[in-house]
Amino acid sequence: MARSFRRPVVREALEDLAIFGGPPAFEEPLHVGAPNLGDRARLLELVGDVYDRRWLTNDGPLVKDFERRVAELTGAEHCVAVASGTIGLQLAAHALELSGEVIVPSFTFVATAHSLAWLGLKPVFCDIDPQTHTLDPDALADLVTPETTGIVGVHLWGRPCEIDAVTRFARERGLRVIFDAAHAIGCSFRGKTIGRFGDAEVFSFHATKVVNAAEGGAVTTNDGDLADRLRLLRNYAFVGYDTVVDIGMNAKMSELSAAMGITSFDALDEFVAVNRRNYLCYGAELGDVPGVSVREYPEGERHNYQYVVVEITGDAQAGIVRDDLVSILHAENVLARRYFYPGCHQLDPYRLAEPTRLPATEDVATRVLVLPTGTAIHQEDITAICGILRLALANPTAIRRQLAGTPVPM
Repeated sequence: MARSFRRPVVREALEDLAIFGGPPAFEEPLHVGAPNLGDRARLLELVGDVYDRRWLTNDGPLVKDFERRVAELTGAEHCVAVASGTIGLQLAAHALELSGEVIVPSFTFVATAHSLAWLGLKPVFCDIDPQTHTLDPDALADLVTPETTGIVGVHLWGRPCEIDAVTRFARERGLRVIFDAAHAIGCSFRGKTIGRFGDAEVFSFHATKVVNAAEGGAVTTNDGDLADRLRLLRNYAFVGYDTVVDIGMNAKMSELSAAMGITSFDALDEFVAVNRRNYLCYGAELGDVPGVSVREYPEGERHNYQYVVVEITGDAQAGIVRDDLVSILHAENVLARRYFYPGCHQLDPYRLAEPTRLPATEDVATRVLVLPTGTAIHQEDITAICGILRLALANPTAIRRQLAGTPVPM
């Protein structure tokens, strides 16, 4: 169900913008990642079944059905549903017996690094290819040490990283490979659906994802022994009632989360169609606007169009920069996001005494702007958002003067 729709205020002149004192274009905030909601009656039916069975967790029938749905979509031989994508990454790293150092891109959600650090592993941050925003395979060789045991690649924005190059590099050096596929459910690489690559791939079904279980995740793999170990670890590593054979945790998905996930899967085609419509609408509105470009998805592949990502090409001397636009849009109740700023390697838990320099990551992190999409967004909303962007980008001097001293929203 979409939010109640109120037509946004159209911006026709510079003084209409909220930063100049006008009312916000939107009465209610527009969020990046507002949840897609499937059929209410279907969800309540599944929840009612859970209630009647009194089977709320511990590998119930809905969790098994959810795992089957994920495995069928991805083509993976095995799927292990878990409580979150972050916990899925932890379980995969532990099950694969990673130790010491693990190479990971810095331009990713911090959970990718946190999942490793919580296990006592050291994330070693790799730069990205500025064209794809994914891990640069050519940068890997300089990062490998005798302590390196694995690589975590990230399929950012649903765009697969260079899977073949990363896998080949890892196999030549005896390293394990996990792919963080949090953004990539239903996407493909060279015609094969994401979920069957590396030693394991990890999905997120958080509320912001195109398929959501409110909170949830899954690990997919073609390795039966690894799948068995993951199932063991997600339930404290119990064998039977009172025998514990490893250091496990409570990583189980509940039946209620699985009910939400199944309902979401039922509507996946609808969600993707809406995302694609929104993506094309943004592209049409912004295609001829100087200083901004909409990130394209590779042709010939499947995409979920979960993110509308634009890059702002202005500089501090000549025009408006990305953070200026964040301030302008937030004032209009458009809560655009500057993912993934400033890069994990520059966040306090990972900042080194001698700073790591990742030039492509640091550049891209200052230019990326993610705009609202999903079933909560209407085409009139997109037209209004793009109108605000066009008006701001066409008047850099006045905008910069007005914004002087205004903090960037976090």
